[in-house]
Amino acid sequence: MSNERICSNCNAVVPEGHHFCGKCGARYASRGEGEEEEDTLYFGPLQAPGRAKLMLIKGEGVEGLSYHLNATEHVAGRQSGAVLFPDDDYLSPSHASFSYRDNQLYLQDDDSENGTFLRIREPTRLEDGDELMIGEQRLRIEYLDIQGEYPMRNDTLMYVSPPEDYKFRVVHVVESGRDGRASCSPNNDILVGREGCDLNFPNDPHVSPRHARLTWSDGHVIVTDQDSKNGTFVEVRGERKLQDGDYVMFGSEIVRVEVNE
Repeated sequence: MSNERICSNCNAVVPEGHHFCGKCGARYASRGEGEEEEDTLYFGPLQAPGRAKLMLIKGEGVEGLSYHLNATEHVAGRQSGAVLFPDDDYLSPSHASFSYRDNQLYLQDDDSENGTFLRIREPTRLEDGDELMIGEQRLRIEYLDIQGEYPMRNDTLMYVSPPEDYKFRVVHVVESGRDGRASCSPNNDILVGREGCDLNFPNDPHVSPRHARLTWSDGHVIVTDQDSKNGTFVEVRGERKLQDGDYVMFGSEIVRVEVNE
């Protein structure tokens, strides 16, 4: 249609009211009207070779907006830093840091209230207490040490259901950070998804039918994404090196890391 808003950089359709292209991140410019001026505004200062930028994929900001990481360290948060999302109430004032060392980009959570999550690329080992995001569901892994007998006072033993050899459980973190339902499997293999799985979230459209699998192997829980549409995100502990194409989630924001070659 003649009145479609078309990105002058990549020819994608730009929805009404959006100032940036959701495909390439360019600032929208009407064809033939101020195109040169808009291009100049978009490119701004040149991105340094070997440096990266964050492309906003989902969140409270304008989707497609990019943040160039040309300094040594960049703080992301709600009130301070170079990567600001003031309308995201799930972000801490200073939430996470992106920094360079030896020409590599690193991510670190800054003791935020809700954590910072990185999308996994391969099967990943989880420790006791680690959390992950599947769709919009927050889950926590808890290792178990089930005893066959539970002593009580006067040397009387508690009678329980015949114990299974449970190694871990998955706890659904709900409102106010409280524990929701907990799921175990006697074979220590839990498939998480929207339908037909061991642990289902039928009302979350961001969860794939078969999204992720949690298995016990060599004394640890291993999470494997099942080629889900939106990926599986694991909470960042300590410092993590980032690669081109990584996805980071903090608060309501999801950004894609793009490294300039």
